[in-house]
Amino acid sequence: MFDWFSLIDTPIAVVTEPDAIDLLKNDHDSVKELFDQFKKANDRRSKAKLAGQALTELKIHAVLEEEIFYPAVRHRVGKDVMNEADEEHHLAKVLIAELEEMRVRGDHFDAKFNVLAENVRHHIKEEEGEMLPKAQGLDIDFVKLGQRMLRRREELMATSARKKKRVRA
Repeated sequence: MFDWFSLIDTPIAVVTEPDAIDLLKNDHDSVKELFDQFKKANDRRSKAKLAGQALTELKIHAVLEEEIFYPAVRHRVGKDVMNEADEEHHLAKVLIAELEEMRVRGDHFDAKFNVLAENVRHHIKEEEGEMLPKAQGLDIDFVKLGQRMLRRREELMATSARKKKRVRA
């Protein structure tokens, strides 16, 4: 016979909302995977699709960091760390804009995309090795910050989808 009271001793999985740091790390993993797939791709069509996904993800990720995460941690993490992150974002934006102009047809597209990937990987390593550990120790509601980031991501993705529709029309 089934013992209903045995359930009391059964651990229940607690579902928690992702916090801001988890969201950033997930973004990092996602874009690194796209970089790896791009490197393995052999045809222009696959590379174009992967590059497009990576560029969109990077642009959205940068907005989330610059508008929400960085302002929340900037003064307490340290100006040197944050200023370098700002400059790394600036360089990524320049490369992204150049890549979008090339539309995968340019002779240097693969090389430029690989340079972007190297710079972003360096940025991720520094963020995850220095900035995020420092931020984790701060008295900030990272779940609430993560919720703001998720709402903003939805807005940015909707805007991106509308732009893509207009380009196709």
